[in-house]
Amino acid sequence: MPLPEEFHALARKVNNWGRWGPEDERGTLNLLTDEAVRRGAASVRSGKRFPLAIPLSQNGPQVGFIPGRINPIRTMISLNEPLTGDPTQVCFSDDIFVMGAQAATHWDALAHASYDGRIYNGFGSATVTAAGAARCGVDKAGPVAGRGVLLDVARAKGVERLDGGYAITGDDLDAAADLAGVAVEPGDIALVRTGQMRLLHGGDRMAYLYPVAGLSLRSVEWMRGHDVAAAATDTIVFEVYPGELPDVELPVHLLHLVEMGMTQGQNFDLEDLAADCADDGVYTFLLAATPEPLTGGLGGPVAPLAIK
Repeated sequence: MPLPEEFHALARKVNNWGRWGPEDERGTLNLLTDEAVRRGAASVRSGKRFPLAIPLSQNGPQVGFIPGRINPIRTMISLNEPLTGDPTQVCFSDDIFVMGAQAATHWDALAHASYDGRIYNGFGSATVTAAGAARCGVDKAGPVAGRGVLLDVARAKGVERLDGGYAITGDDLDAAADLAGVAVEPGDIALVRTGQMRLLHGGDRMAYLYPVAGLSLRSVEWMRGHDVAAAATDTIVFEVYPGELPDVELPVHLLHLVEMGMTQGQNFDLEDLAADCADDGVYTFLLAATPEPLTGGLGGPVAPLAIK
């Protein structure tokens, strides 16, 4: 079934194809200019550090909703094994991990989503093969660092966690920016807090997975208008789910990744950072969050670090 005109009209408004040249594969990450990175570095005042990744664990959020996207499996391949055969000399222990690239905290590659046979910048979806993404893979992201801005939508609405299925609008993002006392500038990285991560912390994986508050179609023009370099949330879906259009699955993915070329992040743990921001009133920080450069990868694990 063709996508509705409502979707196509919004796609035309936010499209970035050709903005950074016909061969561009980084999209809005091009907005992470030297000036944008300096703005992030200037946000560091106290030196407090907040890791934002969830653990790489077999108890992660994957429960089989997406076949093959498994939680990490760790196996020992050597255990106190002497390098020379003499145990009084140097011995090593090694392990190996098998996991989905998007199992835990990660960035989606621009090639992760397609429709009508196209990915970002008009490249054909056939450029994604069994060998991986020849175009717009996560290895094309390059360094991801700059000024992070916490948009704590839950706190702005006076709740610990948004109700599952709540659709975050541009007005909600404005309210969160007002709470933070921040003007979101081109090249900023937006971290949007719903409070959904509290469910995962509490051990209720199924409630964490569904239903999910998230960014809605009514937030897409806000992201494009503010020229956000990348956006991440504390949920597994990123966008509101179930979605707003009955016949369109994950339309915000299509608009962000395919039309805008804006990198999305999921499963960012924002709880400790949010508590500190509420305590000291400072909602900006240096964010260092470069994904693992998996060649041809459709997503990249990341261990983001916010430094205030």
